[in-house]
Amino acid sequence: MKGTKYFLLFTTVLVFFAMYSNTFAQSEPVLYFCERYDSDDGEIGVSDRFTKGYITVMVKSEYALKLDDCSIQYDKYNYRTGDFEYYKKFDFVVERDMKYIFFERNEDSDLEFDDTGIYRVFLLDEDGSTVTSALIEIID
Repeated sequence: MKGTKYFLLFTTVLVFFAMYSNTFAQSEPVLYFCERYDSDDGEIGVSDRFTKGYITVMVKSEYALKLDDCSIQYDKYNYRTGDFEYYKKFDFVVERDMKYIFFERNEDSDLEFDDTGIYRVFLLDEDGSTVTSALIEIID
């Protein structure tokens, strides 16, 4: 009887904490995508599904990212093997105090998806470590 009381009390406390805890799918910073970024209108066409072509990669954080040199890397999902494989990588230079960054097509980095499929997109720091990542689907 005593064991049942303790078990019931433990279960009640566990359920209480489970009900009042916050669960986040992704912690800061967050990487997401849009068709383009406009200085007046902001993010245009935010989605995780696009047709082939150019996209803008957005990164938002509540704190300074403290990056100088960084990269955006695409890995494409291989349906035959079930693994992601390296696809493309683009290098960028940003300011250390930036909390909100948009990476878009420029003379060095076209940020283009040539093929349909599912991609894992990474923001990598100067050492190649992952800062944040997200998935995107490219369709015809």
